[in-house]
Amino acid sequence: MSFWTELNGTSFRVGWKDVGGVRTRYLDTEQGAHVLLFLHGVGGHLEAFIRNVAAHAQHYRVIALDMLGHGYTDKPEGGYEIADYVRHVVAFLDTMQIEKVSLIGTSLGGWVSTRIAAQHPDRVRTLTLPGTAGLTASAQVMERIRTLTSTAANSDNREGVRKRLEWVIKDPAMVTEEFIEARWRIYSQPSYRRAMPRLMVLQDPQVRARNLLQPEELARIVAPTLIVWTRDDPTGTLEDGLRYQSLISGARFVLFEQSAHLPQYEEAERFNALHLRFLNDPASVAADEYKGEKTT
Repeated sequence: MSFWTELNGTSFRVGWKDVGGVRTRYLDTEQGAHVLLFLHGVGGHLEAFIRNVAAHAQHYRVIALDMLGHGYTDKPEGGYEIADYVRHVVAFLDTMQIEKVSLIGTSLGGWVSTRIAAQHPDRVRTLTLPGTAGLTASAQVMERIRTLTSTAANSDNREGVRKRLEWVIKDPAMVTEEFIEARWRIYSQPSYRRAMPRLMVLQDPQVRARNLLQPEELARIVAPTLIVWTRDDPTGTLEDGLRYQSLISGARFVLFEQSAHLPQYEEAERFNALHLRFLNDPASVAADEYKGEKTT
């Protein structure tokens, strides 16, 4: 399995856009009036969605972003709290002259997407949250993220990257050498290593606490919402996912069984089919759907 052979037959470009002085890397299939924007997690990069681009590009314009400070996007001095990521994403949309999007965010990207949906409801058509963050502050999880990511970024070999990926991916066979190499090259950038303490700021309990999503803001979300969760996510429990569903009016909840923290990557075929069905008709997805069947 290769990143780029996933895109054989799909027209796309990877480039950079100046977003308020921040050189921002993105992938764009360029065709289609309805835009899907994919946002990755902490320590991630746009390749986390490479297995989703081709299927969605048959119907929509797909954009995947290296968020502020991540991947090959600039790593400016300054804040890396949720408001900073929100400003960067909204400024990117403005720069691209995109008025309205469907947001798909995993982990940190879901946290950011959820806040955008609450603060800018007129700009969000639908909201999809595979393995997202933002409601909880587990000291153990925060320490694990900080330790694994910092070790991976500050090592001169690729073993730390392998361990970081194996922590969030259920099947070790899916932690390919290409995935490891792609992430190691990002992490080994001198600018990335210098930025690492800032990128980990949300793993500080006090900083995280003031950034957490609040029930009243989730109650303001009007975009049709799909929550994709797993039983084996090392960053959150099944109850966390169900709490998201309970706080967002009309949210759909689907449980994946063969993945950990990246269901859109680990179970791409199932995710793509489910998500395309949701985008076409949100009501076609049962409110509580486990293994494709409505719960009792």
